[in-house]
Amino acid sequence: MKKYNVSALLLLLLLTLAACSMGNEDSSNNESDQNENNNEEMSSEDHSGEKKETHENMNHSGSSEIPEGLEEEENPMFKVGSQALIQADHMKGMDGAEATITGAFDTVAYIVSYDPTNGGERVENHKWVIHEEIAGATEEELPKGKEVTLEASHMEGMNGAEAVIESGEKTTVYMVDYTPTDGGEKVTNHKWLTESELKSK
Repeated sequence: MKKYNVSALLLLLLLTLAACSMGNEDSSNNESDQNENNNEEMSSEDHSGEKKETHENMNHSGSSEIPEGLEEEENPMFKVGSQALIQADHMKGMDGAEATITGAFDTVAYIVSYDPTNGGERVENHKWVIHEEIAGATEEELPKGKEVTLEASHMEGMNGAEAVIESGEKTTVYMVDYTPTDGGEKVTNHKWLTESELKSK
């Protein structure tokens, strides 16, 4: 009888230990799954946050004011008030949108790379900054590789940023109004599109 009691006690002890072990394992697995889910949620939030921040930094609509010294194009291919189709994708919903020309100007348009003044990530190959939006620019076209300071505010952190000229072209630039093809709100006075980025309807 005593032997039976000892055996029963040992069996009960083993069952108790096994149950504790399984409970810990389940708890560990649940904690691991929860951490994994949290990481996935954080990753998703970070990703969506990053995308949101990118779009927020874009000034979709702008002022009709133009930089000092910028001259109107006397005989532009696309007249002020006329319509054209956009063939550029500077922003979401731009490519293929119908634009109304609100200004046409004779200048040099530059592609630039710069570090935003608000601490954002470096922007590579931004289109476009025009000659009159560069601090201290003389009449001469700026060469590739030239380090300059921007006086444009197309995006947050652009005005006052240090930039490098990637390329430049003498052209007519246009300021336009358009409604994005993705159903977004109408954009007014977008700066800038070059002549090659527009086509007749």
